[in-house]
Amino acid sequence: MRVLLVSPRFPPSNAADSQRVRMLIPHLGAAGCTAEVLAVDPRCCVSELDPWQAAHLPPEVPIHRVLGLSSRWGWLPGLGSVDARCHRALARTGSRLLRKRRFDLVYFSTTEFGSFRLGPLWKRRHGVPFVLDYQDPWVNDHYRRHPKIPPPGGRLKHAISDRLHRFREPHVLRQAAGITSVSPAYPAHLLVRYPFATRIPSVVLPFPGSPTDFEHLGTIHPNQLPFHPQDGLIHWVSIGRGGDDLHTALHGLFSAISQHAPQELRRQLRLHFIGTSYAPAGWGRLTVSPVAKCYGLQDIVVEQTDRLPLSITLATLRVADALMVIGSNDPSYIASKLHPYLLAQRPLLAILHEKSPAAELLMSTGGCKLAVFNESMGNEALSQKIRKVWLEDRQYCTSLQAELAACKAYSAQEQAKELAMFFRKCI
Repeated sequence: MRVLLVSPRFPPSNAADSQRVRMLIPHLGAAGCTAEVLAVDPRCCVSELDPWQAAHLPPEVPIHRVLGLSSRWGWLPGLGSVDARCHRALARTGSRLLRKRRFDLVYFSTTEFGSFRLGPLWKRRHGVPFVLDYQDPWVNDHYRRHPKIPPPGGRLKHAISDRLHRFREPHVLRQAAGITSVSPAYPAHLLVRYPFATRIPSVVLPFPGSPTDFEHLGTIHPNQLPFHPQDGLIHWVSIGRGGDDLHTALHGLFSAISQHAPQELRRQLRLHFIGTSYAPAGWGRLTVSPVAKCYGLQDIVVEQTDRLPLSITLATLRVADALMVIGSNDPSYIASKLHPYLLAQRPLLAILHEKSPAAELLMSTGGCKLAVFNESMGNEALSQKIRKVWLEDRQYCTSLQAELAACKAYSAQEQAKELAMFFRKCI
């Protein structure tokens, strides 16, 4: 079975939406899939580059890169996304590949949802079925249900994008041969919006983890890390996006620390929130530090909006004194680095919505202290939960071993097998 994997921001781009394909391609061959990757030239991506990721790609997997408008044009209205600048280049090169040799299926794994439109185009021209990977919702109702929460990018930009997405999604989805998603909520939402989606096969595949990533790290110099691990301080780390929808969890965490953390701990403690914005380097909006200031913790909370290269991210997870997973008010949201957190084998605190699939996953695997919340829970109640599971008896010093048997199903190797079986079903 030959599969064309469409991942526009593929490494060396440091974009999070390329990680599923990057981790799966070393294992797809053993699962009976001959894979090729279609991506854009790194010069077209706004995200920072991480050569370490490209250095460990399997050499036997061809990677076809197209050159559209470079990221320098991204400031112009309508050209901010990779898809807008490179759509035609991807369409031409994809058509050439599909004419040149027979592919059984095309798999779109990206949050550049505009590129999903290539699926119906290539299906019409070349008769090749396609599968869509929902790493995020294409159409997101969360901000309609919670109008007081400002959406990423601002209300005007979100309103324009939302209208366009609601127009495009049903036309593309109607012709899809299958859907993968990181959360069970995403296909459920599709069924509510589109009754025809009942005939489309779907499978839930959370973001995979790869132990070999940690094995490939080698030696990272302390100067490359966001803090020095031997500076005598206690470093707790959260890596991933911020946003106003994380404020329930953040208020609970900061309230617990301000009220219940021993003074000795607070003198040494530093809380690092890294990569909290999707904006280009230097343009991110602080969304964590203002909440910390409400509790007088501005001196111990360090927010860095810029994303780190994945290699530095993993090295940071490995040397941190403890790790934090900060959950969204949106129950369907699931952090992309959940499995790297578990694989780092550090003390881990997760503050999640009680209906989040991430909470269910972490309860099944163990390996963390879990505090859950819901819409009706106040800050003080969540603060008390965090005190009990994390601050009492210095539980932040205890690393819990995740159940390897439960984690195995979410490894890149096992997920490649499951994805290959799903592809055959879709074909």
